[in-house]
Amino acid sequence: MKSKFVETSNVKTFHKALQVVNRRGAGEASLMVVDGKPGLGKTTTLQHWTAKNQCLYLRAKKQWRASWMMNELLEELRMSPPHRFEDKYKMALGAIGQRIDRATIDQQTFAIVIDEADFISRNVECMETMRDLSDSLEVVIIFVGMGRIRHNLAKFPQVMSRVSQYVEFNVATKADIRALVDGLSEIPVADDLLEFVHKTSKGFNREIKEAIASIERFGFRNAKPDDQPFTMADMAGQFLMNDRQTGVEIKVPEVV
Repeated sequence: MKSKFVETSNVKTFHKALQVVNRRGAGEASLMVVDGKPGLGKTTTLQHWTAKNQCLYLRAKKQWRASWMMNELLEELRMSPPHRFEDKYKMALGAIGQRIDRATIDQQTFAIVIDEADFISRNVECMETMRDLSDSLEVVIIFVGMGRIRHNLAKFPQVMSRVSQYVEFNVATKADIRALVDGLSEIPVADDLLEFVHKTSKGFNREIKEAIASIERFGFRNAKPDDQPFTMADMAGQFLMNDRQTGVEIKVPEVV
């Protein structure tokens, strides 16, 4: 499978929302929520964006408290965390401020991304600490959830009032799947097989990539002349992916 980042409709929606955040009138309204079920490409999208823009990416832990969170934040900033929380916070303020200034000169957006933020979306210490950082520096903070974060944040009106954009990742459309297949697969795929991938994957990126890998394995073993695309008839009876709910193997049917 090709190592390539494919811009799907979810990715485009994220970029549009980010543009709105960057044009915000109220500087403190610098929080953003990206939500959606697991397997829709949120982590891939945010990891790609943070690496491209030299932003900070953290994955929340279930047992995070504010001090542990600040330790990981400082470590991502290539700094050794001090012992006292007050000193951690002051060090983070200074380092993040420098990163914001550098990004401004380079005409880029500096942001802090907290993935799997559902784990801290009910944690007063963590959420208020991130709000304080955002208020002090007007730094963009992106909370990436797994379907519950928006509901959980309702308990923190001071935080919710600073969220300027909510982005929900949805299942992939047929056009998205065609873009993923064309961008990632080293084997050409016919429309009927792509339609079957769309139906059986239910539009989840993880299953789509699993299907692409299966098609590639079969295609490399059964080369076709002149780069002809592989059809359902070609792959009849072959394993395609696992059903995410039951774990049962999904195979291309013998008769369509």
